[in-house]
Amino acid sequence: MIYLDNAATTFKKPEVVYEKIIESMREYGANPGRGGHKLSLKAGRGIYETREILAKLFNINNPMNIIFTYNATEALNLGIKGLLEKGDHVITTTMEHNSVLRPIKALEKFGVENTIVKCDSEGFVKLDDIKKSIKNNTKLIVTTHASNVTGTILPVKEIGELAKSNNITYMVDCAQTAGVYNIDVESMNIDILAFAGHKSLLGPQGTGGLYIKEGINIRNLKEGGTGSKSHELVQPSILPDRYESGTPNTPGIIALGAGVKYILDKGIENIRNHEIELLKFFINEIKDVEGVILYGPNDVSKRAPVILLNIGDEDSSEVSYILDSVFDIATRSGLHCAPLAHKTIGTLERGAVRFSIGPFNTKDDIGKTIEAIKQIAHEATCD
Repeated sequence: MIYLDNAATTFKKPEVVYEKIIESMREYGANPGRGGHKLSLKAGRGIYETREILAKLFNINNPMNIIFTYNATEALNLGIKGLLEKGDHVITTTMEHNSVLRPIKALEKFGVENTIVKCDSEGFVKLDDIKKSIKNNTKLIVTTHASNVTGTILPVKEIGELAKSNNITYMVDCAQTAGVYNIDVESMNIDILAFAGHKSLLGPQGTGGLYIKEGINIRNLKEGGTGSKSHELVQPSILPDRYESGTPNTPGIIALGAGVKYILDKGIENIRNHEIELLKFFINEIKDVEGVILYGPNDVSKRAPVILLNIGDEDSSEVSYILDSVFDIATRSGLHCAPLAHKTIGTLERGAVRFSIGPFNTKDDIGKTIEAIKQIAHEATCD
């Protein structure tokens, strides 16, 4: 199979990630932080090492400010629902995933206002439109780093500076960029960062996390055993324990650390350059194919390695099915859990087919995919 659904979950993973999962199951098979025996301590050290390597990747001063979750969705829910209260106002954009939009909309019934800033047909947001949306009670701005639909990269640093100058907390969803694009929470003025472990960070499913800047108070959404201050019947306030009740996904977190180490050893710039070269090749070869409709920025420097398209009047699900069943190419069709993004670019009614490139894709993969698209487009135009 040619796998081009990396925006959902990267596949394949580096071999070291698979090896770490097996190793941690066999050799770290105890609850971290819950016991004083050797296995428990070893598991705890393994988890802390992943915190440290993530802190290095994102330029986070204190690794203990990284909270492990089971995915970016849980991280976003924790950050949004844990920060906002009745009477607050939050600003976001139309290019967001439902993991941002649904928690925000759910808070309306609790008296939290929202403004969803409309982006243009390529997915870009105007900084001035965000600025105009700021109110006296605006507490949070939350945006994606890059759209999971069009790959459009938003001006995170500039939005962060705007938020900082207005004393507003800025939260970034970097599910599509962590591990491919440089993310520095200090220089980019990011107060809260939500990430997925199973996408470009090359970890297994069931991993993700949330960075919370020192001094920001986010309510914990669950209580339970943490292995710390067990004599107290209230949740401990220390990080990360405040947010990490219950047994963590120890094998997943340790394997995530192996994935991030692979990225740092390989060089994030090398991974990005490889994916962008394949993106350029893909777009250049199909942009003039009769019947193919491309969405998103023409400038590949302004988009993550995601290609969104439709073919003639064909249903996007049908095209994706043909790619899978006839050509053995894995893609994702439909609305990609981002209906407002599709409304913004004009594809809400029928969705579109998404091809998302990963670090282990090759030029041969893309070449075969291009030929498949050309064949489907030719047959569609002949009909």
